Amino acid sequence: MATWDLSVTVEDLGPDAPPLQIGVTSDLHIGGVIVKLVEKTQMKRDWSDHALWWEQKHQWLLRTAWTLEKCGIHADARLLFMPQHKPLRLGLPNGTTLRLCASFSGPVFRTVLGICKMLNIRHPEELSLLRPVEEKKKKKDKDSVEEVYDLTEVPLTSVSRPCLYNGMPAHFADSPKTEEVYKMLSISQPAPAPEAIAKQYRPASVVDKAHINSRWLDSSRSLKQQGVQENDRLWLRFKYFAFHDLEPKYDAVRLTQLYEQARWAILLEDVDCTEEEMMLFGALQYHINKLSLSEPQALSSSAAMDDLDSALQSLEVKMEGESSTATEMLENMTAPELNDYLKIFRPKRLTLKGYKQYWFKFQDTCISYFKSKEESIGEPIQQINLKGCEVAPDVNVAGQKFLIRLLIPAPEGMNEVYLRCENEQQYAQWMAACRLASKGKSLADSSFQSEIQSIRSFMAMQRTNHSSQGNAPTDESINTHSLVSPRYHKKYKAKQLAPRILEAYQNVAQVSLTDAMLRFLQIWQALPDFGISYVVVRFKGSRKDEVLGIAPNRLIRIDLGVGDVVKTWRYNNMRQWNVNWDIRQVAIEFDGNVNIAFSCVTADCKIVHEFIGGYIFMSTRNREQSDTLNEELFHKLTGGHEAL
Repeated sequence: MATWDLSVTVEDLGPDAPPLQIGVTSDLHIGGVIVKLVEKTQMKRDWSDHALWWEQKHQWLLRTAWTLEKCGIHADARLLFMPQHKPLRLGLPNGTTLRLCASFSGPVFRTVLGICKMLNIRHPEELSLLRPVEEKKKKKDKDSVEEVYDLTEVPLTSVSRPCLYNGMPAHFADSPKTEEVYKMLSISQPAPAPEAIAKQYRPASVVDKAHINSRWLDSSRSLKQQGVQENDRLWLRFKYFAFHDLEPKYDAVRLTQLYEQARWAILLEDVDCTEEEMMLFGALQYHINKLSLSEPQALSSSAAMDDLDSALQSLEVKMEGESSTATEMLENMTAPELNDYLKIFRPKRLTLKGYKQYWFKFQDTCISYFKSKEESIGEPIQQINLKGCEVAPDVNVAGQKFLIRLLIPAPEGMNEVYLRCENEQQYAQWMAACRLASKGKSLADSSFQSEIQSIRSFMAMQRTNHSSQGNAPTDESINTHSLVSPRYHKKYKAKQLAPRILEAYQNVAQVSLTDAMLRFLQIWQALPDFGISYVVVRFKGSRKDEVLGIAPNRLIRIDLGVGDVVKTWRYNNMRQWNVNWDIRQVAIEFDGNVNIAFSCVTADCKIVHEFIGGYIFMSTRNREQSDTLNEELFHKLTGGHEAL
């Protein structure tokens, strides 16, 4: 077979070095090309991480057994020989920037796996990389250089769960410098200065929020294929808001970074919340900041005791699981129900009728209401099935306002209904019942009581604590503008905010650092807009752009002009979805012959496809296989035609 010259640029020889010419035949495999190259360079070093990159085709040649002919490589091919792992500047949710080695040749999904393994973050499938949003730079800031913590010398570990030493992965315990970095990752950062908040990009509208989602990298292609260069800056963020098996004992870094992402979402008004909730968020941040400074967490605890604890816990879960079937059957045979007088209001245009009182009955996933208790034996005025509805709280504990806002799917769109409860006790029960029913669960579900408890504890935090007012801290140094979003900086002066935040602080002052973070996340997750990623789309047959909200369990169609929810579709009613890659259109089929199709305006349809597939993948995880990740299934559900 004829020999011909192949031109390869070796990155390690320097930017000005001419390409090397090597004589090859078409039946020579890629591995053979690499051997010839290494011999020609005459450099003695470890070449095991190097691979060939084909510039014109924009792809790696990682199958070393394939011949040049099979790859389609001819004499005009421009090849580069370079390391597969290169330094990357990584911005974390807490604002820290790390410089570390990441894989530029594997799919981004696997690159994130490697980064999370090194940083000791479990469930890396919930995170991904995106291109950063530019900060507003002022003239005087031009000289300021951001601090970057170098971890390029820390090896990427190959074991699934790294060995812990003094509560931190062994590869961080090698030097005081890396130990310091690990502590910074696993302990909450001090409250940001108001100037730092003002400098950050703040989405002003739902369209701005949609633009951020166009920055996610494609999980099934490599960094190099997506134009990322050595030392480029990327963000590591939680992309899928379905947090599986959060265990503070093992998740110090994961919990802290998740709290930081939630905190910035609140401060930058990425998620809307009421004024009362904002004061509670401020109080929790104040408490977490105080504890983080006064008691740097004891990272270490007895490893043997930890193992014993986790073994006992899993045994308890197993035993509960085995015994639950008989008790569940008994519970379902005598399914509980709620009965009480509530007030209902259906807001309709041009009507100003107020709330009307009826006798309500809650059974399975349905609410029925009657004129009075005596008439509840007969036919109800109306029965509403809450399965698949949206449930949002509208509560002001101080003002004794306890409303449950329901958005119920209907053929023509969403019907809005408000239920008014008389007191906290009633509200906690009915709100818990509505939340379970929206997920298709009845009152017999084992989580009903814990749902009531979490609603009660949330309201207890909001309640004004007059009894301990006397010994409330009168902290003059409290920087209120670092604890609430800029909207409240404009609305109130610092001296007006301080007493309100400290008042809310009384209810959380005794909580431990970990519990305070978990409570912050719990309240964040209970917000109506939590976990919704927005994309601007054009529905088939429509002449105007609309917003598609992608949540962990549903898709939401939102009117762009008014911001109202038009329609909701749940994933558990989805039969199939597919993408026409030629015309870049996503088509989804739901139960009941409901078909929707749309093209994406602000993001590539691959991003939407990946979000939907990703959330369906998240729902397949279970506690038993908590540490095994089915990477193949993830790529099947999220990869485009190029991944097949």
